[in-house]
Amino acid sequence: MQEKILILDFGSQYTQLIGRRVRELNVYCEIHPFNKAQEAMDESVKGVILSGSPSSVRDEKAPQPDLTGIRGKLPLLGVCYGAQWLAQNDGGSVEASETREYGRSNLAYVDRRFDLLKGIDDNSQVWMSHGDTIEKLPENFTVIGSTHDVKNAAFKIEDETTYGIQFHPEVYHSTQGKELLKNYIGKICKCKQDWTPASFVESTVAGLKEKLGNDKVVLGLSGGVDSTVAGVLLNKAIGDNLTCIFVDNGLLRKDEFETVLENYKGMGLNVIGVDAGDKFIGDLAGVTDPEGKRKIIGRDFIEVFDDEAHKIKDVVWLAQGTIYPDVIESVSATGGPSATIKSHHNVGGLPDFMKLKVVEPLNLLFKDEVRRVGRAMGIKDELLGRHPFPGPGLGIRILGDVTKEKVRMLQEADAIFVNGLKENDLYDDVWQAGVMLLPVKSVGVMGDERTYESVVSLRAVQSTDGMTADWVHLPYEFLAKVSNDIINKVPGINRVVYDISSKPPATIEWE
Repeated sequence: MQEKILILDFGSQYTQLIGRRVRELNVYCEIHPFNKAQEAMDESVKGVILSGSPSSVRDEKAPQPDLTGIRGKLPLLGVCYGAQWLAQNDGGSVEASETREYGRSNLAYVDRRFDLLKGIDDNSQVWMSHGDTIEKLPENFTVIGSTHDVKNAAFKIEDETTYGIQFHPEVYHSTQGKELLKNYIGKICKCKQDWTPASFVESTVAGLKEKLGNDKVVLGLSGGVDSTVAGVLLNKAIGDNLTCIFVDNGLLRKDEFETVLENYKGMGLNVIGVDAGDKFIGDLAGVTDPEGKRKIIGRDFIEVFDDEAHKIKDVVWLAQGTIYPDVIESVSATGGPSATIKSHHNVGGLPDFMKLKVVEPLNLLFKDEVRRVGRAMGIKDELLGRHPFPGPGLGIRILGDVTKEKVRMLQEADAIFVNGLKENDLYDDVWQAGVMLLPVKSVGVMGDERTYESVVSLRAVQSTDGMTADWVHLPYEFLAKVSNDIINKVPGINRVVYDISSKPPATIEWE
């Protein structure tokens, strides 16, 4: 059984980052709501981490975990709220800070006799993010680390392998945070640190063979990283019993359908290409509302996919490229549904008429891990390094109604921009790039003639997960050339602008 660290989530914005840091240390971990601790426990758990929280332990309705069978029996690390909860629960005092303790701080006292702080330097920088502070520790708690302003910044409970820290080791601002987590995982939890992309492939393929047997599976490919890696994993496990369906909704990038389909076949995947562009664009005629467009595109995809799936005899399973953040975000820290799920996002659910069992071979991986697993299986970097592309495709990059002529213009402009990034070695510096066709026209002059044509906006952002993003400072010379090429080579466009909005307050896509 694969050893793991269990992370109990109290709703912190940093919880997923704890998971990523643990996995970077080659240890498998899972994130579960704090009130699901007992259900998540099994013999493979080697240690437990309590996350931070937007809540205060002083609140009447503060989250209260059940640590039966954990506390005193397994190594336990409380981070921020987790540390404050441990202290208050045992009779200590947690009070509101006179000033909010947020941002960079430095350790002033480090007791390196304790395994958690082995190798941690005096004056090591740490990141604080809390409004409460532990004023007084219970009698059986020992201070092992302090900052100039926070006396009880780190502690250990006597006669237990239970530790607490009021700072966040998972954020990069804590310069030796990774070393501290490594101490916890290696020295305290005694983890082997042998969870690698290669080991994931081996264990997952074996598990899929056992789970699926000789059953037939259908998978919808999008051309993106997640579905591609899922397809290759399943192909390794069940070969021709997997049928992949790649639907062209008429809203893909220029030549993408033909290029990606050829790549898939070259990888040995059993794939069916379906050209359904006329149906999608026809059904979108006259629709300008973004949510309306998303619903039509999602509905049409299901209909086309279902029609093709029914042509395959004896299909039992539907495979999906669901990844771990999708799973985590579908359940809040209190175990309820997430507040918002986009209408085109079908993770975790199928229409009632698709009576298939679901298999999700990547639902335990973060995005960067999916790419590493893909590389371990020999998938080309040109597929693994592709920028994210919205499920509704160019349908939500054409503001207003969608027509074939608008799709043509946008595909041509987008190809000039994206290919330009690649040719100038800028593509890998950008997390996501694309062009938006705006619902306005502007006056221009070409030669001696007045023009009144469309406007496009270039969009390029840097991000790690899409939750926040900043616009990329592309070279002016590059932007000038792209603008000139688009205006001269794409009939119908006479003006190009560059979007310099960050997320938040803006979003990455315009619709």
